[in-house]
Amino acid sequence: MFSVIFLFPLLAFSVTGLPVEVRDSPITLPITSRLAFSNITDLLRHDEARLAAFGEYSTHGRRDHDDAVYTHPKVPLFNADFGNTFLGYTVEVSIGDPPVIYNLIIDSASAITWIGANIPPISGSGEDTSERVEVNYHYGSFRGTISKDDVYFTEKIVVREMEFGLTFTPWRNGADGVLGIGPTSSGLGALPDSPQKTLPTIIDRLHQQGTIRRSVVGISFEPTTADTINGGELTFGGTNPKKYYKNIEYADLTTTGPSSRYWGINQKISYGPGARSPIILEYTAGIVDCGTTFLYLAIDAYDRYKDATGGVVNPANGLLQISLDQYNALRNLNFHIGDYIYRLIPNAQIWPRSLNENIGGGADEIYLVVKALETGAEYDFIIGYVFLQRFYTVFDSGRKQVGLAPNIFNQRKSN
Repeated sequence: MFSVIFLFPLLAFSVTGLPVEVRDSPITLPITSRLAFSNITDLLRHDEARLAAFGEYSTHGRRDHDDAVYTHPKVPLFNADFGNTFLGYTVEVSIGDPPVIYNLIIDSASAITWIGANIPPISGSGEDTSERVEVNYHYGSFRGTISKDDVYFTEKIVVREMEFGLTFTPWRNGADGVLGIGPTSSGLGALPDSPQKTLPTIIDRLHQQGTIRRSVVGISFEPTTADTINGGELTFGGTNPKKYYKNIEYADLTTTGPSSRYWGINQKISYGPGARSPIILEYTAGIVDCGTTFLYLAIDAYDRYKDATGGVVNPANGLLQISLDQYNALRNLNFHIGDYIYRLIPNAQIWPRSLNENIGGGADEIYLVVKALETGAEYDFIIGYVFLQRFYTVFDSGRKQVGLAPNIFNQRKSN
């Protein structure tokens, strides 16, 4: 038995139970949620640190194309210094024989798996290759060597001879390391002696050994409020059609850096109905990231959205605030991705009012979840959790695509 805990800014998801087989025999894990943050300051600090890291590279890095060689890139992982506001999600896995249990952060922005942050690697079955590995995060780094050993999710779900980093780098957030599910190419530069070499991710290895048929991860969330325990799921190797309606539409990963290092796509954003609806964001590149809370737009696009909605920045929490009349006049925010338009309904554009106390707001106040990127950001949007909780999301490393479909909660007015 194992457990996976999703610790997003506003909730923590705990994954329990046995895997369920759905389409194409993927591995599906159910999740439940609980409240896991207490104030807006730490929540925004987390997002700001993560966004800053998305654009950071060493002085030897290149940003011009997705096939560029990136030396020692910085990865936007979760800052261990935020105390109780640890953000992300973790999976408990067993490694080696006899097995040692590690609690690993699952990071969609990193391709490298490594262990040893709190529990020293003590299994006697691993093979140390002596190949050096280095990854620099926005806060801190790890350096070690590559090891090979068996990684167990359950007795029947095993990744044989998985390559991962081996180190002992204490972290204050309690995690024992990282399980990377980012695009394989995001690992470029992590091996100093072979900077153009990449290591297969956990999804790559499951696919290569025939455990799953496709190198994909499907993610389903559910809008969360303070007084409910909601569910969702993580699927390795396919999708669960019971969690979405309409077809999943896929968009190719962008070739524009630095977005091309991650699950980056191209899109434009409009506001309101009709073919002539005002353009909020012109066609450009950005990142899909389930480790970021809010929806972030380039400053000029943010200003257009602010003007369109009539929102005013609340000085206490930094979010755009609107009146009830303005909320009733709110229109869909339309994301033009590939050949499809994904519509974020008005209720999905506001912060859950049942959680207003946690951000220093009044019970009846209404806050928007669109934030501005810092001036000079090297990408023009980050699609975070507030969007992904309304759309089933597929990260397809085999086809180098991101897939989206309205999930079964897409029209829910729970906020």
